[in-house]
Amino acid sequence: MKRLILMRHAKSSWDGPVLADHDRPLNGRGRLSAKAVGDWLRSCGYIPDQAFVSTSKRTRETFARLKLPCDTEFLEDLYHATPPEILACLRQASGDTVLLIGHNPGIAELAQCLPSDKPSHGRFLDFPTCATLVMDFDVQDWQAVQTGTAASLNFVIPRELTG
Repeated sequence: MKRLILMRHAKSSWDGPVLADHDRPLNGRGRLSAKAVGDWLRSCGYIPDQAFVSTSKRTRETFARLKLPCDTEFLEDLYHATPPEILACLRQASGDTVLLIGHNPGIAELAQCLPSDKPSHGRFLDFPTCATLVMDFDVQDWQAVQTGTAASLNFVIPRELTG
């Protein structure tokens, strides 16, 4: 059994108009959201042993604020990646529980095609910032992961955690 925690980065700031997209940090709400989702993951026992994180500043900062100690790789290939590109990265994983943090639209699109049973949550389709989907695959190796085969365990958005 393999577990995937699929997450979109937390809310980023648009205050620096001269900053490149890759260099945008989190805003105040994003910082609070990332902490809240990290607390939620720990309280539910969803603890990754490996993380794949896009190299953007907002994904790195999201990961740091989750406070989840695990082996981490920052992958340029995850920056604005398509679902097939994200899956290619995931298939290189070695951990049993992998956290993957990336960007929309790729993360939302991948979330739509991985589970056999999509969450009925009203915000699942648009996958807002810091939305997190936890799912299990009945496989021995990440290379065997196929679309439409995951069992959805949980889906959360930060507003449910921060009020």
